[in-house]
Amino acid sequence: MRLERLRSQTGYHRRPRHYHGRPAVVAPNHLQRQFSADAPNAAWVTDITYIRTHEGGLYLAVMLDLFSRQVIGWSMQSRIDRELVLNALLMAVLRRQPKQEVLVHSDQGSQFSSYDWQDFLKAHLLMPSMSRRGNCHDNAVAESVSQLLKREHIKRKTYHDRE
Repeated sequence: MRLERLRSQTGYHRRPRHYHGRPAVVAPNHLQRQFSADAPNAAWVTDITYIRTHEGGLYLAVMLDLFSRQVIGWSMQSRIDRELVLNALLMAVLRRQPKQEVLVHSDQGSQFSSYDWQDFLKAHLLMPSMSRRGNCHDNAVAESVSQLLKREHIKRKTYHDRE
């Protein structure tokens, strides 16, 4: 690579964060890093990522099925709130229409620990599962999709507006 003057792509540099307080609702980690599923709609994972634009920030929430590793729901907004993740989850439920209980795994973000999120899960036969606090490896599949999207598409292009 050095002879050809090629460089590998690297990610963003982030400052270490300190975690204080407890989220409103914490669900046990039912997924336990078992990132394979035997059938569709057995387990879904979700994550939120940030996209920079000249107009300001844009947030993308993605819902993945662990069986197929396909995006089954997504939502984009200029604000990171519970509506962002609820829209992605609603899209997944409407597209897949699960008949049995589905495990929905997320991190412990305020959007996922909100009472609206928890109520929606209970109403639609979805079982909540959350990563341990500050541990990205517990949600590695969703994190890797966000990282891949940023590395291959977002960092290579400058978006002028949120549209």
